Amino acid sequence: MNYWLMKSEPSVYSIWDLQRQGQTLWDGVRNYQARNYLKAMQLGDCAFFYHSNADPPGIAGLMEILETQVVDPSQFDTASPYYDPKSSREDPRWHTVRVRFVAAFERFLTLPELRDTFTPEELEVVRRGTRLSVMPVAPAVAEQVLALTTVSPQPL
Repeated sequence: MNYWLMKSEPSVYSIWDLQRQGQTLWDGVRNYQARNYLKAMQLGDCAFFYHSNADPPGIAGLMEILETQVVDPSQFDTASPYYDPKSSREDPRWHTVRVRFVAAFERFLTLPELRDTFTPEELEVVRRGTRLSVMPVAPAVAEQVLALTTVSPQPL
């Protein structure tokens, strides 16, 4: 199993939205490196749900990857802010995943706390200026994060 960190602004889509819906398509990622990470995900991988552009930002919960290699439909929707006129249905540029809710953490892990606990080499999100919306998390670091939240690091 691999671990990931995926960011969303809570005013756009929060861990509580995912909890209410149960699952969602993680659409709208428009960075090639983040897209490549999405393409590398496998069924059953776990992802930390990170609230970005929040006060404070931090890790709010956990989700599981349900479906991989999904063509992101928002790239074809002219009314979507994620529309990409250079993408075609025959050769789509953007792929994503479907995720399911696992847990909203009782203890929100703030960015300052994460910075106090992890180095930028251990957890990329603590690096100042990091804007990537999807990033890998090493298994040992993921277990430390889970231990901080009191969620069991056992496989789902």
